[in-house]
Amino acid sequence: MNLIKESRVYIEGVKQAFDEMRHHKLRTALTLLGMIFGVGAVIAMLSVGEGAEREALKMIESMGVRNLVVNARPADGEALKSIREHSIGLSLRDVQSANDTLPFVEQWSAEKQVKTFSLFSLEGRSDAQVKGVTPSYFDLSALKLSEGKGFTQNDEAHYQQVAVLGPEAARSLFPQGKAIGSVIKINHQWFTVVGVLTDAQSGKSKIQGVKLGGERNQVFIPLATALKKMNFKSLEDELDAFKVSISEGVEPSLAAKSLRHLINRRHGGEQDYDIVVPADLLAQHQKTQQIFNIVMACVAGISLLVGGIGIMNIMLATIMERTGEIGLLRALGARRKDIARQFLIESIAISATGGLIGIGVGLLLAVVISSAAGWPVAWSPFAIILALGVCMTIGVGFGLYPAKKAAKLDPIVALQRD
Repeated sequence: MNLIKESRVYIEGVKQAFDEMRHHKLRTALTLLGMIFGVGAVIAMLSVGEGAEREALKMIESMGVRNLVVNARPADGEALKSIREHSIGLSLRDVQSANDTLPFVEQWSAEKQVKTFSLFSLEGRSDAQVKGVTPSYFDLSALKLSEGKGFTQNDEAHYQQVAVLGPEAARSLFPQGKAIGSVIKINHQWFTVVGVLTDAQSGKSKIQGVKLGGERNQVFIPLATALKKMNFKSLEDELDAFKVSISEGVEPSLAAKSLRHLINRRHGGEQDYDIVVPADLLAQHQKTQQIFNIVMACVAGISLLVGGIGIMNIMLATIMERTGEIGLLRALGARRKDIARQFLIESIAISATGGLIGIGVGLLLAVVISSAAGWPVAWSPFAIILALGVCMTIGVGFGLYPAKKAAKLDPIVALQRD
C-alpha cells in the first residue's frame, strides 16, 4: 500500500510539474534551450565521431593493419632522369627481394596503373581506371568477389587476358548485369571478365592524407599481362605500389624501418618512394578523433552547464512566486521533504524534456552535418543513454539547492509574504 501511495504522489508531482511548465511557456522554453543545444551537441558529436571512427577502421582494414604499403613517388623531366642514374624505380625485384630477405614478410602483392584511352564492351563504355595486380592483391586489400573468381598464378604465368571488375565499372560496361564470361576491350586488347567485386561503398577516399578506395570504378587485370602487353613510358616505375603483410608480433614501425633500409640500398639512396604504415595511420586518426571528441565534449558541457544554471534560476524564481503556496502547504501539514520533492521533480521534468527534445535535435543536426560536410554518421545507443543520464544528473544537481531552499521556508513567514 505504501508503494502504491508513493507512486501516486510522484505521478501527481509530475503532473503538477508539467502544469507549471505550461503555465510559464515562454520562461520554460528559454530555460529548455540550454539543455536542448547541450544535448543536441553531445548526440551530434558522438554520432559523427562514431561514424568517422567506423569509416576509418573500414579504410584501415582495406589497407590491412598488418601490412606495409610502398608507393612510388612521382617525378618528371630532369628530376626523373637524375633519379634514374641511381635507381630504376619501384620494381618487382624490390618486393621479391623483401620477400626473400626479410623474415617478417608473409605475403606480398603489387600493382601498376594502366593508362587507358579506350574501355568498352559490346553493351557499354566506362571511364574506369585499369590496374594490373598480382593474384594476392584482393586478399591483402580485403576485397571480396560477389561473383566469379580472381586471378591465379597460372593467369600470371601465361599472361592471360582476364579481368575482374569493380561494381560501378561492371554496371557501366554491362547494364544488363551479365558480366561474367563477357569480353571488354582495354585500349587495343580484349579481356574476358572472370569476376566482379562486391559493392562495399565507402564514404571516404583518403585518411590522414593517404588516398584509399576507388575499387568500385576500377578494372583489374593480371600484373604480368599488363607489364607485357600494355604500353608504358621507358623511365617510369615498373610498379606504382606494392604491399607486404608482416608476421604477428612484429612491430609495424620497426618492420617499416627494415624495409626502408633494404629499398634505400637497392635504390642507391634515392628517396623515390614512400612507405605507408596503416597501423600508424590508425593510431594518428584515433589521436585526432580523441582531440575532436574532447573539444566537442567541452563545448557540449558548457552548453549543459548554462542549461543547468538556467534551470536553477527558473526554480529560484518559482520559489519567489509560490512562496504563499509553499506556506499554505506547510500549514496544511506538508512536510519539508514533500516540498523539496515537488521542486526536485519539477527540475528533473524540465531537464528531461530538454534532453528528449535535444536528442531529436542532435539526430537531425548529425544528418545535416553529414549531408553538408560529407562526413559519415553512425547512431550510437550509448550517445542517447549518456545524454539522458547527463540531463537527469543536471536536473538533480541544479534543482537540489532550490528544492532545499523551498523546503526550509518558514510557513508563517511564507504566508505573510503572500
